Amino acid sequence: MKGKLAILVTVCAAVLAINLDTTIVNVALPTISDRLDAGTRQLQWIVDGYNLAFAGLVLAAGSLSDKFGRRPALIIGLLGFAAASAAGAIVTDAGALVAARFGMGAFAALIFPTTLSIISNTFPERRERAAALGVWGAVVGIGVAAGPVVGGLLLEHFAWGSVFWALVPLALVTAVAAYFLVPESRDPGVPRLDLPGLAVSVVMLGTLTWTIIEAPEHGWSSAATLAGFAVSALALVAFVVRERRTSHPMLDVSLFRDPRFSAASGAVTITFFALFGFIFLITQYFQFVRGYGTLSTGARILPVALSIAVASVVGAVLAPRIGTKAVVTTGLVFFGTAFWWISTVSVDASYAGVIVPQMVLMGLGMGLISTPATESILLVLPPARAGVGSAVNDATRELGGTLGVAVVGSLFASLYADHLADGAFARLPGAALAQAQDSVGAALAISGGDPRLVVAMQDAFMSGLSVSCMVIGTLCLLGAVGALKFLPGRVPTEPQSEEPAPTVAVVPA
Repeated sequence: MKGKLAILVTVCAAVLAINLDTTIVNVALPTISDRLDAGTRQLQWIVDGYNLAFAGLVLAAGSLSDKFGRRPALIIGLLGFAAASAAGAIVTDAGALVAARFGMGAFAALIFPTTLSIISNTFPERRERAAALGVWGAVVGIGVAAGPVVGGLLLEHFAWGSVFWALVPLALVTAVAAYFLVPESRDPGVPRLDLPGLAVSVVMLGTLTWTIIEAPEHGWSSAATLAGFAVSALALVAFVVRERRTSHPMLDVSLFRDPRFSAASGAVTITFFALFGFIFLITQYFQFVRGYGTLSTGARILPVALSIAVASVVGAVLAPRIGTKAVVTTGLVFFGTAFWWISTVSVDASYAGVIVPQMVLMGLGMGLISTPATESILLVLPPARAGVGSAVNDATRELGGTLGVAVVGSLFASLYADHLADGAFARLPGAALAQAQDSVGAALAISGGDPRLVVAMQDAFMSGLSVSCMVIGTLCLLGAVGALKFLPGRVPTEPQSEEPAPTVAVVPA
């Protein structure tokens, strides 16, 4: 059991590093906006460059790790992640930082599916695996929600690049631990990589994300935006057709006929859509609207991280007893209710009396969703194909997060810009108004402390925040209806497959 515990600690350390990176940059966005002269759309790309590369490559990475070995994939991923993080820490312009973030996401895509694969093969017994997944889910939640806390602590004492430097030693130490502690496992029967399917999926995700992020600039009904959505839709159709016709698909789309797989994947996607969109906005709310510093902002997001950690463990315990349907549906109802509540928040809302309860309810909801839904996805496939199942789970998380930042950020940007143009800022010269519309930080700087302009900026921000949270809350409640209808009440104790499981080669460490 000690050996299993050491393996679990190692993979959780890897998970912590890459999930910290998904949100640690958020608290630094105002500083990056100032130092690198980045507007709202560039800030979205700094966040989503990581998420997009992660989501686009994780399916291929899961298949490769199954075929060529999970331990080497984990180690290579960690070393590359450390190098890309160091590059991100020393860049001097926004474009270079976006490129570095793409690199971090690519190596994170290699890391993440191996962690679930290793857990599935290390803990074959249902209750042991559920407990391990509970710990894994808690670490994922803590990493995502605690990113702004860690980032705020670093920015209180160091330059903005410290949010990337801090990840380098964690990744390197974990790589060394993986070399000595994690046993090798692989599935020699995994077919060759579906390169055409990979290419089409990258085109689909990339075009969709670019279209959504750039839509406020081009106009939602512009030719560029409509063409982008059309290309994305055609690429999605082409991907499904390709995967159904090829003998060795990158993603077996028939898996989505199983409600344990499809409904759980949908729940995970919605959850991370909501969480990433929320963190992108709330860090700016605390700093730009409330005037908190970076450390204070990060600390104020702690209730989310702590409640996610608690609920992840509770969800892992409850799901085998009362069923995945009950736990995940309850979590989505909590999540949706929290966002509708957040949509009513005011500029001067009490942190302890209003914001903390909202964050706790949101965190409890996410924790109840994440671990049971993840286990439901993994139960569809045998341990030998754990890389495929975990990669799909990871892809849904990152796809949700990518679209969350893109959709919520762009919706907010459009509403904020329109509202700002109708207030006191409308009296400013056109260039100043355009600059204020492009960046909340720029609007605050342009206001120069003028109460009328400050209030106008706050009103515009709160208008965008309120509508965005309503959209997120509605999506979560619709997801709860879907979970109630399609998720099974109780999942089987063993994965089922119509075909015999492939042979797994296990190589001693």
